Amino acid sequence: MTLFEALTAAKQKIDRLDARLLLQYATGCTHTDLLARPETLVIEPARAQFAEWVDRRAAGEPLAYLVGEAEFRGRVFQVSPAVLIPRPETEVLIDLAVENLSALPSPKVLDLGTGSGIVAISLALEYPAAEMVAVDVSKDAIFVARNNAGRLAAKVDFRQGDWFAPVIGERFDLIVSNPPYIAEGDPHLELNGLPFEPRLALTDQEPSGDGLACIRHIVAHAAAHLKPGGWLLFEHGYDQGPASRNLLTAAGFKAAFTHPDLAGIARVSGAYL
Repeated sequence: MTLFEALTAAKQKIDRLDARLLLQYATGCTHTDLLARPETLVIEPARAQFAEWVDRRAAGEPLAYLVGEAEFRGRVFQVSPAVLIPRPETEVLIDLAVENLSALPSPKVLDLGTGSGIVAISLALEYPAAEMVAVDVSKDAIFVARNNAGRLAAKVDFRQGDWFAPVIGERFDLIVSNPPYIAEGDPHLELNGLPFEPRLALTDQEPSGDGLACIRHIVAHAAAHLKPGGWLLFEHGYDQGPASRNLLTAAGFKAAFTHPDLAGIARVSGAYL
């Protein structure tokens, strides 16, 4: 089977771009190779790997899990089914965090629910003066995050534990989080590859809940871990801005706000002590 034949057959089952990318990963060829030398033979084990990936992608498995990596802010991060796949809407959380840190010479920052580490690592690389601590309850997620930090030469202190448990007695200039915020019964959990992603990272898993349980916990306990004037920033669902601001204000935070992502959807809320 040639590159051209393999790609033609795959496009009958999956998206054309996905087919091309999977073929490139399986064979090690480039896009230029596909265009200039389509007659090149696809030999084993690449042929079998490509065929398997095409079938799994046709069944809905995300491409990032198949190839084991995903791009975020121009960097390539390792991913696995133990962590969420990076999404562009999370970039606004990092942008706001960097803006917040710009006036501080050596801030201490906490990332709660770090997953693959994209937020903590991006902040460590883009604001190297910051002392970064990142927490996740999942041992497997921490393993992925540490690998990513090593690959990208980012200095981050990763700790396993439930929310604030690993940082008892510590205070930070900034706390950031992309917590689970989808309600357990939300039908979106069954769409767009989400069934393949870790449920623990998507929803608070509370039957009949509103998806805000983790955000409530973070807001309620953040003040005990922030320095005076410290900020809390977190990502949330498109319709959770008002509730998030109310939670922040009720917990004694000031100047609560909500900021949209690049698509204009309310995505990050925050406030300071």
